[in-house]
Amino acid sequence: MAGRGRTWSIGAVGLALLLPLTGCDGQRTGDPVRTEVQRMLDRRSAAVLGHDERAYGETGTRDQYTRLRALPLASFGYRVTAVRRTASGATADAELSYRIAGYDKAPVDARRTLTLGRTADGHWYVTAERPARQAGQELWDQGTVSAVAGGHSLVLGTGDPAALSGFARLADRAVPAVSGAWGTRWSRRVVVLVPKSLAGMAALLGAPADDYRGIAAVTTGEAGGSGRAPADRVVINPEAYALLGDAGRQIVLTHETAHVATRADTTAATPLWLSEGYADWIGYLGTGRAPAEAAPELARAVREGETPEALPSDKDFGFTSDPVKLARAYESGWLACRMIAEKWGAARLGAFYRAVGAHGERTGAVEEALRAVLGTTAREFTADWHAYVTSRLR
Repeated sequence: MAGRGRTWSIGAVGLALLLPLTGCDGQRTGDPVRTEVQRMLDRRSAAVLGHDERAYGETGTRDQYTRLRALPLASFGYRVTAVRRTASGATADAELSYRIAGYDKAPVDARRTLTLGRTADGHWYVTAERPARQAGQELWDQGTVSAVAGGHSLVLGTGDPAALSGFARLADRAVPAVSGAWGTRWSRRVVVLVPKSLAGMAALLGAPADDYRGIAAVTTGEAGGSGRAPADRVVINPEAYALLGDAGRQIVLTHETAHVATRADTTAATPLWLSEGYADWIGYLGTGRAPAEAAPELARAVREGETPEALPSDKDFGFTSDPVKLARAYESGWLACRMIAEKWGAARLGAFYRAVGAHGERTGAVEEALRAVLGTTAREFTADWHAYVTSRLR
C-alpha cells in the first residue's frame, strides 16, 4: 500500500540540564561546541563509508557500526541542529541523511538524538544514539542488519539471514510483473525491510503496533503525497506474512512493488480506491483468482443484498476501522480497476491512473480523467461499477 498496507522515544529532561546554547535554531552562530560535535560526527560518518571500525570507535560507541555495516551505503552523514550541555556531557539533535547505493535516488532523512560524553582533554564522543522523539526507528536500531541482494531487489532484515533470500525471490518476480503492466519508466528496483516482529514493523513506521495487526506489508511514503519521495521501502509484518501461502506472499510483494512503481504519479489527487485498487489489480494479474475468491467480503455483501452504491472513501481504508469494512474497501477498488481494464483496456487503466495524479488536487481529478481518458462520467462509471460488482460476485 502507498504509505499504507495490504492484507509503504520519549526523552526526559533531567535536573542536570544546564542552560542551552541558544539561537534562532537552538544554537548561537559560530558556537564552538556545536562545531566540534559536527566535526566529530563527520569523522564518524566517514568511518562508516570507509568501513573503518577503528576510526569509528575513536568517535564513541561501536554498537551502531556493527549493526549497519552490511548496508551498501552511497552516502551517510549528520547535520547537527542543536546541542544542549548537561552535567555529564551533552545531548545533540541531528538530521541523519543516507542513501543506499543503487536504490535511493536522493538521501533519506532521519531525525536522531545523540548522547555525548567528553574526554579529560576536551574531545567529544558518542555514548548512545536513538531516534528523535516521535521519529520512527531505523532498521539498525533493532539489531544487526543482514542484507541479501537479488536481481531487482535488496532485502534487509534483523532476523534469520537465511529467510531473507525468499523475500528476494518474490521481489525479483514482482518487479518485472509490475513493469509489464505499468511500464518501465521507474527504477525497477525495490528495497524490502524485514524486522523481527509486528512491534518492529510499527517502530520503523513510528506508529502503534495495533494499527498494523493483520497487515502483511506496507510501502512507506505518504499516501496521497507529493510523489517525490527519494526512496520507498516495503516493510514486512513477519507475523501476518507468515500466515500467507506462497501465492498470497507473491500477491502482497507485487502489490507493494506496484506502489513503488506508481509513486511519481500518485499525488494528493489520487483517491485510495484507485491507488490500492490498481496495486491489487497488478498483484492479482495472472493468478487465476476468480472475483468471488479474491473479494470474499464484498461477495458476501452482494449475496446479502448489500452491494455498495458508491466507491469507498479514503476513510474506509483506515487500518483501525472495521476489518470487514476495510476488506470491502480494498475489494471495491480492485474491482473498479479490473472493470476498467476489461472494458477499456489495461493501457487505458494506466493512462487513467496517471491522469488523475496529474490533476494536482482532489476536486475534479477523477471526474476529468473519466471524461478525458475513458469518455464517461462519474455517474455512469459508478453505475457501471455497481453492475459489474453485482454480476461478478452474485
